Amino acid sequence: MMEKEEIFSKVLRAGRRTYFFDVRATKAEDYYLTITESKKFTNDDGSFHYKKHKIYIYKEDFSEFKDILAEMTDYIINEKGDEVISERHQKDFKKEYEESTPRVTEDELKTPENFTDIDFDDI
Repeated sequence: MMEKEEIFSKVLRAGRRTYFFDVRATKAEDYYLTITESKKFTNDDGSFHYKKHKIYIYKEDFSEFKDILAEMTDYIINEKGDEVISERHQKDFKKEYEESTPRVTEDELKTPENFTDIDFDDI
């Protein structure tokens, strides 16, 4: 199915992701919305490619879609605030277990008390 040219478009760049909001026309010349997420991936050789995911939202679903989207985003903000708390977005982010778990050095792992005796006859 070949898509028609966009009638109205907006782009949201968000790190490795880009979101495209496009108004398009049906064959009957009615409008609908497509939202495309494009995510950049880098290959081992330094080249890159994009993966895209697209959803189509038609006018008959706009009201419910908008209501649910607002409800879900409001819930997230009310529960967690609007501060971003992920390691991808904050270089100094530390997970709780990292702060409370003592670090063990490689030399400490090699000490005899850190080994478990296994009797292979039991296997």
